Amino acid sequence: MVSSDTQAILLLTAPLLNGHQAADGPSTLAPRQYRELARFLHERDLTPSALIEPRNEPLVDACQSALDIPPLRPLLARGFALAQAIERWGQRSIWVLSRADTGYPRLLRQRLGEAAPAVLYGCGDPRLLERRGFAIVGSRDASEQVLAVAQRAAERACEAGYAVVSGGARGVDQAAMRSAGGAGGQSIGVLADSLERAAVAAEHREGLAGGRLVLCSPYDPRAGFQAGHAMQRNKLIYALADAALVVNSDFQKGGTWAGAVEQIERLRFCPVFVASGTIHSKGLEALERKGALRWPEPGDARAFEQAMQQTKPVAAPTLFSDPQPVLDRTNGKAPAAQNAEDHGAATEASVKETLMSTVRQVVLCLDMPVTEKSVSEALDVTKPQARRWLLSMCAAGDLRQLDRPVRYTNRTNGS
Repeated sequence: MVSSDTQAILLLTAPLLNGHQAADGPSTLAPRQYRELARFLHERDLTPSALIEPRNEPLVDACQSALDIPPLRPLLARGFALAQAIERWGQRSIWVLSRADTGYPRLLRQRLGEAAPAVLYGCGDPRLLERRGFAIVGSRDASEQVLAVAQRAAERACEAGYAVVSGGARGVDQAAMRSAGGAGGQSIGVLADSLERAAVAAEHREGLAGGRLVLCSPYDPRAGFQAGHAMQRNKLIYALADAALVVNSDFQKGGTWAGAVEQIERLRFCPVFVASGTIHSKGLEALERKGALRWPEPGDARAFEQAMQQTKPVAAPTLFSDPQPVLDRTNGKAPAAQNAEDHGAATEASVKETLMSTVRQVVLCLDMPVTEKSVSEALDVTKPQARRWLLSMCAAGDLRQLDRPVRYTNRTNGS
């Protein structure tokens, strides 16, 4: 049963991909726009369901005039499309939870705050999302040695009573989840695309039916792959975990590297291990220098628990409502000792560099040419911030600007 608040949120934010009808449909609210609307309603002691109640015209008009958001009425009029989508999801045992629901994952709400996905789709027992989790991440193209490390780590985690959290992609993700299933353990797959297809896949049938596997995604169950979605999905993997292991990673490129660096240097939801003692790679060694912990390769459940207990305390993350980049911070100085100021400046410079590196990787993975709108949606930031980043990439030689209309493309792209 989908709550009335969740129905309203779906109407406002979900593409409702029933066939191809969404292609010519009204523009849904981007995450940032929905957060603005949610705050507007909360300040008036209202919930999203108020927008779909009878005689809601004055409230809709008030929202529309106060906020810079797409027209709400065409979105709220999609009741038939929503009913079709809910029926389709139900036929495939796909559930949907919104931040307004009590069953929404606690860790996502606590660690991401208002930046937590407005809607989460899933298949399997959602209570698994409340279990202790151990994330195992790595690249799609992995050697047998790398896959063996992931499989052993998954087995130890399950023996110690942790659910394995991963992204469900081929390579390290799937190896870890299969190993968890083979060990009789539980696993959580946080998908960036194609939840509907994964929900009916033969390889997942036994785990889903037995309550040992849950698949979830913040994107429409029929949505295809997008690089920006995969990058954003990384936050959820770390947010659902008590600790994480990066089994392999490229150096300064790729989603695994970007997600790990963001977690180690900025988000800090949980301790991050790297398999640098077993897998020798420039990427893992660089992550260890940034503060990741060397994975001790525990041989049994007791050793695994000892590894968890010996992790350094992770600083409590900031619950951000609209994750603005460090580049927008003011230059005002707080009263502090000079060495503290110098350390803070160095830390902020490092975070800026890491943030820009992550932005560069996401943008260059998008279909070219890109626009301020497409980048703002992929990175969930305002258009002015997207413009600043794009101009910075042009100045650095990563992109060049095209006119009429304004777009940005690779230096080597003739588009």
